Amino acid sequence: MTPPQPQASSISESLNTKQMRRILASSFIGSAIEFYDFILYAMAASIVFNQVFFANVSPAVGLFMSFGTLAVGYVARPLGGAIFGHFGDRIGRKTVLIVSMTLMGAGTTLIGLLPTTAQIGMAAPILLVLLRLVQGLAVGGEWGGAMLVALEHAPAKRRGFAASFANMGGPAGAVLATLTVSAFSTLPEEAFMSWGWRIPFLLSLVLIAVGLVIRLKVAETPLFLELEATAEKKKIPFVEVVTKYPKNLVLGVLAGMSSYTVQGLMTVWAVSYIIEAGVDTTSVLNIKAVGATLTIVAIWFAARLSDKYGRKPVMLAGMIAGAVLAYPILWLLQTDTLWGFAIGLFLANGIIQGVIFGPFGAFVAELFPTRMRYTGASLTYQSSSTLGAGFTPMIVSGLVIVAGGELWLVGLVWLLSFVVAAVCVLATKEGKNMDLSSEMK
Repeated sequence: MTPPQPQASSISESLNTKQMRRILASSFIGSAIEFYDFILYAMAASIVFNQVFFANVSPAVGLFMSFGTLAVGYVARPLGGAIFGHFGDRIGRKTVLIVSMTLMGAGTTLIGLLPTTAQIGMAAPILLVLLRLVQGLAVGGEWGGAMLVALEHAPAKRRGFAASFANMGGPAGAVLATLTVSAFSTLPEEAFMSWGWRIPFLLSLVLIAVGLVIRLKVAETPLFLELEATAEKKKIPFVEVVTKYPKNLVLGVLAGMSSYTVQGLMTVWAVSYIIEAGVDTTSVLNIKAVGATLTIVAIWFAARLSDKYGRKPVMLAGMIAGAVLAYPILWLLQTDTLWGFAIGLFLANGIIQGVIFGPFGAFVAELFPTRMRYTGASLTYQSSSTLGAGFTPMIVSGLVIVAGGELWLVGLVWLLSFVVAAVCVLATKEGKNMDLSSEMK
């Protein structure tokens, strides 16, 4: 006798139902918590870690080494995407998301408890790198699952908007992390460098607990349940992605790099640059929080537009704006003023990144069929973040040195990244009207 097969619940025809509101909230809040942890490290790398864990070298070298540990987390993200994506495609999206959130919370909390180099010597930066590796693996598995839980429950005509809730969670986490660090940066400098910077990391425990409660109430996606009932999963998802869909993988990665290059440059490197120019740290962090808020708004509108006009036209508009505004934004940064940094950040992250990022979740999900979608989307997204944001602070630091303190080489790299991204988007197929159910086999 044939055993009963799992039945897929019907995909909602509206986003305004109790089930969909819970799903979208889970996608947004879960992603926000994970990126709070991940981006918290980026800010600490900009203003704290070079003095706490790399104080025995020159300030410039210490900052470079601090950014090096930041890059480790980004390098781990594609690996996390492949590992968690494999299990997400095999056993389901929900279970993997719970594991990734728990892992992130543990890594972030331990960073907040880590002794300094002055206390335990070189073991401190080594442990810092290992914990950053844990963060990278965890966030590598988070985004793909959070995005797919929303996208695979949503009606076809609202997929872009539903998928964007995971994307909006990223800057929301950045806002929360930035404001938390900003609040503790008002402490006397000695207190902040001694213990104040640790509190935001320890607060991760509370956020993770809240996120897990919400995430446990979300059901598995209908498309995955349908796949479970009808498809034979014989092949390894990672192998299928790189052998059957290598073109989609490469095009998606290069397309996503543009927005991440801007993110790494303006929210990490530029923060350190402008603070070293003498601008007040707390004011810079508050401006950064406003910029992340604008990113959320831009993602919201861009995602909705992508459901109406398509993913490609909206993303291309952001990429053209990014290429045109590259040098003007860097000129604003070179004014060494808070207002120059603010306008540049609002243009780069509040508008350019948000417009590209809004449709990006649906864009990468629609590049791959259901049986390998978690793996394919995660690899694409995480690889673009690694190559874009992960290495940008180090690369920009090196380019500035080569150019004798000028930013013209930085502008050239920025411009080229957007040109390449636009070409890649043009080379992909529009996925707005794709039937994801027919893409299972």
